[in-house]
Amino acid sequence: MDRKVSEQKGPSQGWHFDILVCDGFVLTEMAAVTDTLRIANRVLARPLFDWTVRSASGGQITCRSGLSVDTQCFAAKPEADFAFVLGNSDPAHPGLSLGRVVQSYTSRGAQVYLLAEAAARHIRSQSGGAGAHTTHWENSDLLREQLGLDLGAHALARQDGPVVTCAGMGATTDVVLALVGQLTSAAAQVTVANILLHDHIRDFASLQPFAGHAPTTSGDRDLDDCIRLMQANIEEPMPIRSIVTELGLSNRSLERKFRTFFGTTPNGFYREMRLSKANNLLLNTTLSVREIGLACGFPNGFSSLYKSIFGITPFALRKQRRTRPVSETAHSAHSGAPRPV
Repeated sequence: MDRKVSEQKGPSQGWHFDILVCDGFVLTEMAAVTDTLRIANRVLARPLFDWTVRSASGGQITCRSGLSVDTQCFAAKPEADFAFVLGNSDPAHPGLSLGRVVQSYTSRGAQVYLLAEAAARHIRSQSGGAGAHTTHWENSDLLREQLGLDLGAHALARQDGPVVTCAGMGATTDVVLALVGQLTSAAAQVTVANILLHDHIRDFASLQPFAGHAPTTSGDRDLDDCIRLMQANIEEPMPIRSIVTELGLSNRSLERKFRTFFGTTPNGFYREMRLSKANNLLLNTTLSVREIGLACGFPNGFSSLYKSIFGITPFALRKQRRTRPVSETAHSAHSGAPRPV
């Protein structure tokens, strides 16, 4: 992902997503975007993501599964930080011809993600400049047969400046998880993936599953094994020295890997992972604050530690968020009220 957009805002402002749909949109892709962001808001001390669903004419738009969603019209001057254009199983659908709409986002500094058929339509419009793009392998086969375009390896996503073309479908979850990790923390990303029961977070370069590419969370097997050990030992955290012994690594080697991939230390990552789980339990269960601290490996001083990091006690956060449930949902398409961030 291009860091340009994410660096324009800090966590205090949050990030807004526009989801662009046309008739027959793919429900799987809609859920992958909205549910991943919704769950990310659950595990963060303060919700940072909201979204608006948009279409060319506004009003209700129906997916191929028969369910409808309320939408707002495309914005003449979009203010979203990110835009996701959903596919609809028909690369020739006129609703996917969005060159000017995409440009209205990219010209204002937004990152645009084109999924599956939307990506294929964009690739067609590039007339030969397909080297930096990808789409779902079915669409890729059609492009090769109809236009003689060979996209090479079927990667999950490929970035070309402010535009990212993606395989769509289930890979949409990986793309949104990648954004969550880049905009918040790797620990929050892993926690969201766990809640989604998403075993492996695939990076953009990962091949689409039919190619038989072995999935990996981080791209490094030792790191994957380390993260799995941490996940399995949340309530009673393993000392890092025990983890490196089990992995057959040195402390320095593991430190270097965490710095390279996640920009933090093993201890820092482990603590963030446990705090992310604590946030989820705090806001979505009736467990007491003490029980949550114990469940997340903080037998003593949990409230003090939490306040020192997030600037609010766990009890106060729970009370605040329960009186403002809208902060975990999308911006209403009809409210006209300011977006919650």
